Amino acid sequence: MPELPEVETTRRGLAPHVEGRRVTAVTLRRPDLRWPIPPEVARELPGRRIAAVRRRAKYLLLDTDAGDSALLHLGMSGMLRVLPSGTPVNVHDHVDIGLDSGRVLRFTDPRRFGCLLWQPAGTVHELLQGLGPEPLSGDFDGDWLYARSRGRSAPVKAFLMDQRIVVGVGNIYAAESLFRAGISPLRAAGKVSRARYVALADAVKEILAHAITRGGTTLRDFLNPDGAPGYFEQELSVYGRGGLPCPACGSVLREASIGQRTSAWCPRCQR
Repeated sequence: MPELPEVETTRRGLAPHVEGRRVTAVTLRRPDLRWPIPPEVARELPGRRIAAVRRRAKYLLLDTDAGDSALLHLGMSGMLRVLPSGTPVNVHDHVDIGLDSGRVLRFTDPRRFGCLLWQPAGTVHELLQGLGPEPLSGDFDGDWLYARSRGRSAPVKAFLMDQRIVVGVGNIYAAESLFRAGISPLRAAGKVSRARYVALADAVKEILAHAITRGGTTLRDFLNPDGAPGYFEQELSVYGRGGLPCPACGSVLREASIGQRTSAWCPRCQR
């Protein structure tokens, strides 16, 4: 499913067209996606002005001037686009949020693994509770990883993908960050030194920031709001390349399942 850079790319693409606009109508063409769509979405959102399009982990929030928010997740195949009102509706176009600009924010989701939920003012939705810091924020660094990892025997890759440790570092970017930091994904999280966690945190920040500038990673059905695929996929060093030569040393990349996710790494470059 789309990872943090894809969601951030979507947020940045939508913001200029959505922020400051008043919602004129909400059209729900089905009552549910992954979960039932709360009635507050259609009842409360019309008339609200969207103050900000915000991202938390892999969720997007349409924050309104009343303090409440519509909470969206793209799932495996979801896409948000800003279209002229009257644009013909296709079978998988499940939600239209009308804007006072004469456009609509359309949520398309063929597999219906995405969601549209409601966060009342002054609350934090249960899906957002207990999450770790944002990886591109100042709250996330090597010292944070080192402190949270002490005594943990789980593989460092599984540790890095734990949303309670840091949000939004999915399978692709965890694999790429560990390669850049020279850390084997199999190493116990509690056995990684502070200095190596500093290198890992720096790698996470650099790779995510670069992926955002390049438009994210194209995965299956995911497209950016303007319909253009991302480009970072062409630059992957280890993800999805098990059995191929390491781009750094030429050794054959190994592949195994770690935390129920396929992982590839270089046995020579990553220790």
